[in-house]
Amino acid sequence: MIEPYSTPSVTAVALRATAPKAAAATAQPLAAAAPVKPGAELSPLATAVKTLAASPPVDTARVFSLRSAIAAGRYSVDPQAIAAKMLVLDRGSRG
Repeated sequence: MIEPYSTPSVTAVALRATAPKAAAATAQPLAAAAPVKPGAELSPLATAVKTLAASPPVDTARVFSLRSAIAAGRYSVDPQAIAAKMLVLDRGSRG
C-alpha cells in the first residue's frame, strides 16, 4: 500500500542534512587490490571486472543516435528478431 504524503519532522530533515557529512568524516580510502597470481581462480566479481575492462567502451554517438531515433518515432522494434536472439542467448548460457 502507498503511504499517504506527510510532512517530514524537523528531526528527520536535520538527520538527512547531517548524514552525508557524518559519512564523509568516517570514510576510509580503499586499499589497493592485491595482485592476482597466475593460475589463481578468480572470484565471479573479479572475472566480471576483468571481462568488462577488456570490452570496448560505450559508443556514446550510437546511444545518442538511438535515443534520437526513438524520440522521433523512427526506430522500429522487431519482436520476432528480439525473441529469436533471446532464445539463442538462453540456449548458449546453458551449454
